[in-house]
Amino acid sequence: MAQNEKLAELSAAGVSVWLDDLSRDRIRSGNLQSLVDEYSVVGVTTNPTIFAAAISGSDSYDDQVHALAIRQVSVEEALRTITAADVRDACDLLRPVADRQPGDGRVSLEVAPGLAHDTDATAAEAAHLWWLVDRPNLFIKIPATEAGLPAITTSIAKGISVNVTLIFSLERYRAVMDAYLSGLEQRIAENPDAELGQIASVASFFVSRVDTEIDKRLDKAGADPALKSKAGVANAQLAYQAYEEVFSSDRWRALEAKGARPQRPLWASTGVKNPELPDTLYVAELVAPGTVNTMPEKTMKAFADHGALGTPVQKAYDDATATMQAIADAGVDLDDVFRVLEDEGVQKFTDSWDELTDSVRKELEDKA
Repeated sequence: MAQNEKLAELSAAGVSVWLDDLSRDRIRSGNLQSLVDEYSVVGVTTNPTIFAAAISGSDSYDDQVHALAIRQVSVEEALRTITAADVRDACDLLRPVADRQPGDGRVSLEVAPGLAHDTDATAAEAAHLWWLVDRPNLFIKIPATEAGLPAITTSIAKGISVNVTLIFSLERYRAVMDAYLSGLEQRIAENPDAELGQIASVASFFVSRVDTEIDKRLDKAGADPALKSKAGVANAQLAYQAYEEVFSSDRWRALEAKGARPQRPLWASTGVKNPELPDTLYVAELVAPGTVNTMPEKTMKAFADHGALGTPVQKAYDDATATMQAIADAGVDLDDVFRVLEDEGVQKFTDSWDELTDSVRKELEDKA
């Protein structure tokens, strides 16, 4: 089948198109394969909210849940068995992509968000999920909380590929890149012959949620309306500038010489929250080589229909810096914004995880 021209152009500009959704129905119906064939999709991300919607809205899980109920497994074991099965199948479907495009063809599975502030538990569950799915093109999602940072280093040092999620600020993003490099360095220190080329990582920098929070504060401050809905893109553009700096450093070059792969920036939360904004905004304005944009299907198909590449990120650094400074000058406490967004992000995923747990518990009881 012919690839959509607009998404193919986006891919040619260096942006890997990933789908921010997964369900058993998508896999079994051939929908996911069709997105690979027609829409340049080369990866998949998941989170607790996505799985909660998938499991509660489909009967495709009934047979597996029934078998788990007969075995009288715990809710936690059932939940991990169910989600791991979907991720494993998606990894198998995308394995040809991974074989021809190392770093892509990846599927992400998140550690339980309730562990976000527990370093040891996060690292332990990351190792367990890596073992449970047992596919080389898996990503384990670890949140970029302060407790998550050392868990990222530990996981990378063990050879586990990681998708670092819930990044909002440049300061935290730099800490995430440091955690990745530290993990690679630790792996080499423990075993000078260790393989680095099989380890991959992305850093998921959230976009639209930044605009949602900052726009509320700009309204409250009576700031210039022209500043609204500018922060999400500007913040991400400056993140790419930081990425270029870190991954051209001598520290990185030493690891690259041993076969290491750069940790690519991933633009997350790229569906617009404000219906007044162009529905392709967070795709069109974040075009840069070596990046990933993980999109809801609605956003992906909007770009396929009427998207156009905007100003390349590398040409926007000065404007982005001025935008963020103007927002700060208008009275918006950016440090507080990013702290609130991280806390809310963890809480939203925790709430979805609890909803997912309750849904699986009910299914187990109904089919016992």
